[in-house]
Amino acid sequence: MFNIPCVIFAGGKSSRMGEDKALLPFADFDTLTQFQLHRLQKLFSSVYISCKDKDKFDFFDKDLFIEDISSSDIYAPTAGFVAIFKKLKVDKIFILSVDSPFVGKSEILAILEADSDEFDATIAKTEFGIQPMCGIYHKSLEKEFIKMLRDDNHKLGYLLKNSKTKYVEFEDEKSFLNLNNQQEYQEALKILNFYLIHDVRD
Repeated sequence: MFNIPCVIFAGGKSSRMGEDKALLPFADFDTLTQFQLHRLQKLFSSVYISCKDKDKFDFFDKDLFIEDISSSDIYAPTAGFVAIFKKLKVDKIFILSVDSPFVGKSEILAILEADSDEFDATIAKTEFGIQPMCGIYHKSLEKEFIKMLRDDNHKLGYLLKNSKTKYVEFEDEKSFLNLNNQQEYQEALKILNFYLIHDVRD
């Protein structure tokens, strides 16, 4: 198993989806969050869930959650990072958005192998751009996250551009499909019937 904490970000507003994407059914699981937790716990020694309100996840052990206690109208990963580094006394974390169900073991391993202590972050990148919600963030960025939250600046792309960031390039765009709206959600459900995910199911 990978000896680095993994954090699933499930605190988004889901405005484009029209309902909370973290609670959408997926595969044989009642929610997308359960699907992600199930598969990632097979890969990482510890897995947590970053969210704004853990009460909506009444089917999980509450110790799994790291609540973002920022203003109720801020739905940005910046606040999540601040809460995570405050709770987890670690040098780095692997993070993945709850709505990226096809990022598998091979992609995760490639990112882990590319990472080094000389970097502030090691992030996935495809032909269509960087994937800031899939990769490793180091504690060296903690102060910058605190400053960004204070300044109401939540642009991860800007942070990565101005930090020591290693990008790991991938050719398979499907692995990084994000479920941002109903159309993408339906597409993901179709992909499930054809996409062989070795590290998801028993």
